[in-house]
Amino acid sequence: MSRIPVVTLDGPGGVGKGTLGRMLAHDLGWHLLDSGAIYRALALAADRSGIAKDDEAGLVRLALELPLRFRGDGNQTLVLLHDEPVDEAIRTPQISALTSQIAVIPALRTALLQRQRDFARAPGLVADGRDMGTVVFPEAVLKVFLTASAEERGKRRLNQLMEQGISANLASVVAEIAERDARDQQRSVAPLRPAADARVLDTSAQTVVETYTVLQAWVKTALQEN
Repeated sequence: MSRIPVVTLDGPGGVGKGTLGRMLAHDLGWHLLDSGAIYRALALAADRSGIAKDDEAGLVRLALELPLRFRGDGNQTLVLLHDEPVDEAIRTPQISALTSQIAVIPALRTALLQRQRDFARAPGLVADGRDMGTVVFPEAVLKVFLTASAEERGKRRLNQLMEQGISANLASVVAEIAERDARDQQRSVAPLRPAADARVLDTSAQTVVETYTVLQAWVKTALQEN
């Protein structure tokens, strides 16, 4: 793992990790790991298979056997479960809530740890998630922790839901975001927090282009130093 350059993008939902990760991986010609999609796909598979959210053994078994792969480019990443594109299915409010609930299970996170590390292949990897820099890739050449206000993240999430034809209101979306943040920050294993050596970037008042310009400069410096 240490021989392959890795850039990690961590932070809560709605801060732009996915968009920035795709752009950076495309421009660098590196591989991309959307760790959140792995947990979401697992939640979808569990829901479809009738595996309860508290069935730890069943969830771990499913995680080890999950037929999941990614395909895409700088504009879009396809998440394929049993070769079925499930990008929209894994981002419904129901699956999002289930994902957050099962992601706190220590045995499940352990089961998925090596699977995530296996994505680190030459020439390099951009990994986005919540514990990429703290747990999965502690030797990354650059660790970035992205933040944004709950209000701004709520607006972004509401726009996504509206584009999918899902009815919602800003207050409920912000409340769901706050609830998930609390779960992620308070879980006993791999809580959501910046790595000690992470660089923090607030995207609340920045456009994607402005944020990406800062990120590119950080990456260039990190690669030169390593």
